[in-house]
Amino acid sequence: MAVSPDSLTMIAIMMETALTKNSLCELSINLEALAANYHFLVEQSAPSECAAVVKANAYGLGLRAVTRTLEKAGCKTFFVATLDEGLALRNITKKTIYVFAGVTEENNLALAEASLRPVLNSIQQVELWNSRGPAALHFDTGMNRLGISKKDFLKLSAGIANGNVIKPTLILSHLACADEPDNDLNFRQLKKFQALRPTLQSSPRSLSASSGIFLGPKYHFEMVRPGYALYGGNPTKNRPNPMRAVINLKARILQCREVTRGETVGYGATFRSDKRRQIATIAIGYADGYLRASAQTAYVSIKGVLAPVAGRISMDLISVDITGIEGVKPGDWAEIIGSTISVDDLAKCAGTIGYELLTTLGPRHKRIYIGANI
Repeated sequence: MAVSPDSLTMIAIMMETALTKNSLCELSINLEALAANYHFLVEQSAPSECAAVVKANAYGLGLRAVTRTLEKAGCKTFFVATLDEGLALRNITKKTIYVFAGVTEENNLALAEASLRPVLNSIQQVELWNSRGPAALHFDTGMNRLGISKKDFLKLSAGIANGNVIKPTLILSHLACADEPDNDLNFRQLKKFQALRPTLQSSPRSLSASSGIFLGPKYHFEMVRPGYALYGGNPTKNRPNPMRAVINLKARILQCREVTRGETVGYGATFRSDKRRQIATIAIGYADGYLRASAQTAYVSIKGVLAPVAGRISMDLISVDITGIEGVKPGDWAEIIGSTISVDDLAKCAGTIGYELLTTLGPRHKRIYIGANI
């Protein structure tokens, strides 16, 4: 008897949950919020197509569940970083898949056989791929990372015009400072990208990821490709987050203890108590994606009250100061990311960005999918 794709999705989710049933950390992923975020971004970017970036295991949240949710929400185009990610995604969806890393001599056949579309980043990649199938062309407009230079673009233009070079199904570039609306580089990159149009009149274009969508319609072109915003991260730095929260991460309190004045907590004795304090030890650490760099400024939420981290973050454990929070006991949950502490809040404590936190959430978390039947 044939098994439906929806049934396969639910089986995969149940297996993942069963494998981690004894975990002391729970990562809840709200697929209804994910779908709502996609619909919101569709509205913000209309009439442009809204694709989705699902690289790095859908930013750590689970490729299968996320992809199936976005498919049901109407997404027709997906982006990943590598061939392996593309092959994994092809086992989930028949929709269009672009691979940012492009093509190499070793993987061009595998890309073509899986009907994956490489994002060609150089003349050498264009020559390797030419005529194997649909592909995107990536032009560098100021990032100076991947992408075809202006000089090389001029060489390609003639070949595209006379049919000797593959006509791209998409032309894309990437904004370097999209989360800084007043940065002049955004406008300079926009003008460079617009200048490509006369040579490739009929090819659709894509310049904006999550933050670029909020720079306005002139940055949307024919396609936008959000990632971080889909998963609840704030694409509008220093402004209220317009996206719905997608994840909630909580961890168990393992032990509570009292320390007296002068006693220290954790490796290196970096926390020294200035008075009698109550300390709770929680089952999460840097092996679970709770970055060690956040030790000096991070906090958790227990019974709705913020409790600062006390001392260094260990591989499996953190200690927090619960002085003044009544009724805390072993077995209680501490909110790590949720309604009180957003992923952007915790990232700021670690001196990093929410993207890094999401993609480093460890496999020991018990993943619970909410709204899996939408």
